[in-house]
Amino acid sequence: MIDWDRTAELRSEIGAEDYSEVVAMFLDEMEEEMVSLRNAPAVEQLEGKLHFLKGSALNLGFGAFAALCQVGETAAATGNFDQINLDDLAKVYDESKAEFLVRMPEELAARCA
Repeated sequence: MIDWDRTAELRSEIGAEDYSEVVAMFLDEMEEEMVSLRNAPAVEQLEGKLHFLKGSALNLGFGAFAALCQVGETAAATGNFDQINLDDLAKVYDESKAEFLVRMPEELAARCA
């Protein structure tokens, strides 16, 4: 669900001191977009919202969530809004975020030692 190598790469790119701040910023922005998605946004906004979420998810290593965002983004771009399951998207986001927050210190310690 989480690409821990990507997470370690992000930490290496921005430095250990700034990592927590950047992660908090990404998670805050993702939370705002997820609230919007949970409140059934206008269909014309879906493609952009899913594109944004995909990019943030890839930066944090949320691989499974990013893949679902890509599927939804493609469906929105082609007008196939009925193929976008926002409940599944929210579930995978919540699971990814929970795993990330619980395992991040341990995983980074192992990869960045």
